[in-house]
Parts: sequence; structure tokens; C-alpha cells
Amino acid sequence: MLGCSLPGMQHARSTLSKIYANAVQRAAGEQAPVIVWPLVCGSKVAQRTAALSYLNGELAVRVPDGLWRNQLECLTGRYLAALNQVSREKVKSIRFVAPD
Repeated sequence: MLGCSLPGMQHARSTLSKIYANAVQRAAGEQAPVIVWPLVCGSKVAQRTAALSYLNGELAVRVPDGLWRNQLECLTGRYLAALNQVSREKVKSIRFVAPD
């Protein structure tokens, strides 16, 4: 069974993503990118970061330090694609905010 994929699994995943996106949009409206950040970044990153705000296409995310900021900036493209797949609000950029 290893390496086998079930027929229709991709379709089911796509359908669930659409249902989730619709529910988030209804509940969160313009702040949907803030709400879905933990889903998009994954549980390990979500434990150390927090979406602060979404304004004019930019999502601000608090990170623990400059090292985290630098590492997550390398993943910005992946995060933007995932955010824009789940949220109707277009996210154009992510600003990672580290304490001074």
C-alpha cells in the first residue's frame, strides 16, 4: 500500500479546502488572512509566530527574532500561494516583525 494514492483523494482535498475557505471568509471577512495563518504556516511555526494584522494586501506576522524572520522570508512565496488559495482577500506581501 505504500506509495499508492486513493482515487479521488486530491478532489476531496480540493473540495474541503473550498468549504473551509468559504467558512473562513464568512466568519472573518477581510481579516481572513490573519485567521488562516496558523493553517498555512503549520503547527510548528504557528507555535512561535502570530499573525498581527492584514491591511492593504500585507499580512504582518510577529516572529521571535531576526533569525526566524530571515528563515521565514525564504518561504514567503510558498506562504503567499497558500494564503491566496484559502483566503479571498488577496495577500500581496508578508512582513515578518521581530522585536528590536
